[in-house]
Amino acid sequence: MTQPPLIAHVVYRFGMGGLENGLVNLINHMPRAPWRHAVIALTDVSTEFAARLQRTDVEFIALHKGPGHLVPHYPKLWRIFRTLAPAIVHTRNLAPLEAVVPAWAARVPVRVHGEHGWDMQDPHGTKVRYRRVRQLYRPFVTRYVALSQHLQDYLRDQVRIPHDQVTQIYNGVDTDHFTPRASARSRIPGSPFTDPQDWIVGTVGRMETVKDPLNLAKAFVRVLDHHPMARKHMKLVMVGDGALKPDVIAFLEQAGVLDNVWLPGERNDVAAIMQGLDCFVLPSLAEGISNTILEAMATGLPVVATTVGGNTELIESGMTGTLVLRSRSDLMARAMVEYFTNPALARRHGKAARRVVENQFSIHRMVDDYVRMYERAMGHAGVGVAPGSEAARSARMAARSTGGVVN
Repeated sequence: MTQPPLIAHVVYRFGMGGLENGLVNLINHMPRAPWRHAVIALTDVSTEFAARLQRTDVEFIALHKGPGHLVPHYPKLWRIFRTLAPAIVHTRNLAPLEAVVPAWAARVPVRVHGEHGWDMQDPHGTKVRYRRVRQLYRPFVTRYVALSQHLQDYLRDQVRIPHDQVTQIYNGVDTDHFTPRASARSRIPGSPFTDPQDWIVGTVGRMETVKDPLNLAKAFVRVLDHHPMARKHMKLVMVGDGALKPDVIAFLEQAGVLDNVWLPGERNDVAAIMQGLDCFVLPSLAEGISNTILEAMATGLPVVATTVGGNTELIESGMTGTLVLRSRSDLMARAMVEYFTNPALARRHGKAARRVVENQFSIHRMVDDYVRMYERAMGHAGVGVAPGSEAARSARMAARSTGGVVN
């Protein structure tokens, strides 16, 4: 190869979201010398979100696709792939899966598809229609990546993907960026909650149906209604925007607890927000492997989350957090109260969560897994493996052991 191989990452939209944040982490931490990247969004690219990438050589392409199938955009995608000449096209989740067809037609040698989790159209992966869609495009995919064990089982058992064609790779979190606070809880920049006696529970995520923010609001109101000390000292921080935000605000206002809640919208300083919390809650109806759960665990926070998707693979209930049934605001409220009234338990679960992340979910492990998968897929396709990639991995391992940094 005359230049390093290019990976064209295809997503529905490149903006605030767990899937997209995971892609940013991957690009930022992959070795720079042997790999190049481009991001193709079926809809649009958020300039503010794109600024999170630390590389200036990443090309962004937005198709501005409207509702409906991707077929009318096949010719445009074919031209894009012919012009970029990527070694790998990597689609993520169901909406961009169709892009493997024009990638195949453009003779892209490696076509990777990643399953990150399900949305509200099929929150449990049970709909036959979506399983058949995945089966329809199976001949055009050379390698699958499942972000959790339950997604790997789904691809193998339901979509009938051969076992040796699926690689399971967990998300990773930057444990240098997301760290436990040294002493007292930090104040979140811009937050109205400044009393050190406050106990702050928070969440970070899109305010959409699949994330079920209204259930968290209901749980919070339930706690305040039944515990006088909580009404005085418990505060709720809900970071994120979306279609359900007005409904959440209206519910909290009607319940008379809006003074105990802060809804700042989207934020880029998630690490600072985590440092300002005492407990993290994720009320989702469906999840893959949640980046925000991993970030909260890395920060040393106890986590309350629903028993959906990959959450059960991240949290050991009673050890690193508490798992509750989805849509059960009563159970979520009970878990929040337990941490509020038992700070020692919250600290113990938070410390255990940090250890789990350090041992199993580091960003370095994730990057090494992806690089290895890309290299093997290229080798199977008869494409030259990225020059120097083995050396780069060895250098990263040596730097990691000595505390150094390798670009």
